[in-house]
Amino acid sequence: MPPTPRPRDPGDGPVPPREPDPAATAPPLPDDLVHEHGPGRRVYYAARQRRMDLTALGQLALALPAFLTSALVVLLAGVLLEAGPGVPFWIPVALWAASGALVFHRPTEDLLARYLFGLRRPMPQEAARLEPVWWEVAAVAGVDGTRYRLWVEESDDLNAYAAAGHIVGVTRYALEQLSSSRLAAVLAHELGHHTGGHAWSLLICHWYGLPGRLVRRVLLATARSVVTPARCAVYLAVGLLLLAMGGLDSTVARILYGLPLLLVLPYLSAAVGRRAELRADRHAAVLGFAPELAEVLEMLHAGGLPGHESVPARLLSTHPDVPTRLHHLRRYL
Repeated sequence: MPPTPRPRDPGDGPVPPREPDPAATAPPLPDDLVHEHGPGRRVYYAARQRRMDLTALGQLALALPAFLTSALVVLLAGVLLEAGPGVPFWIPVALWAASGALVFHRPTEDLLARYLFGLRRPMPQEAARLEPVWWEVAAVAGVDGTRYRLWVEESDDLNAYAAAGHIVGVTRYALEQLSSSRLAAVLAHELGHHTGGHAWSLLICHWYGLPGRLVRRVLLATARSVVTPARCAVYLAVGLLLLAMGGLDSTVARILYGLPLLLVLPYLSAAVGRRAELRADRHAAVLGFAPELAEVLEMLHAGGLPGHESVPARLLSTHPDVPTRLHHLRRYL
């Protein structure tokens, strides 16, 4: 039995200050969030908050042709600027190369979340529902949850997002309809995308491939706007430029990977995306949320997700089907 504390004597001196109780300031956990951890416990942060797993490396490797094509486009623009206004050609190239760090700047991420992904910040009642669950998931994972920002999408679909370097979003439907334990499983899955490097590597691939995609869109828009037979020369010029862009892409990819790999590059990219989803599922399962994540996946399956797709459609899908995800979760149940 623990010893009974003696009454305090007035001669013992002043009362020492009491250490603040973390449980007094931590947000209360929802009643339906059942987990072995609770508020007021000591939280240990992992030494490495993020890493780059093989999936993230695969995403970057498969995006190399788009990177190099965009680099050549930017270099050509720099040469034209130097020949015209006299701007040194290396300035646009250096600005483009350094711009990748800008997309992880918090204000820039906020703009991306609002205007590119269509997200909004949680309203007070939504924040009161979402934040305690997020802090619990982050604590279980040993991750500093304050590094990330929570967002909400005004949607009636059951979905969630991990984007850029610090964006974690859920749909309004998921926030309103999922229990706290199931919502925690969904957030743990999205946190797995961040800690595995999937979110930032996808953004890097998108960002540095943007110049090449913009040139293609401009050329296609120009071709559509030319409607008179008298402008056949413009049609021909645009067509030649499009062929040149396509030839440049295929040449770069063929040099990097060889022709056989070039032919299956879209399928490899989709396979890497499916592997990223399975790794994020495993992250949530290892944290102890496998049963709740399986329940969410069953809700998705019952909600009308296509169950019979053609083989090419399945091979080009970036998300594995629900039965496959449940099969991989079985060992954690």
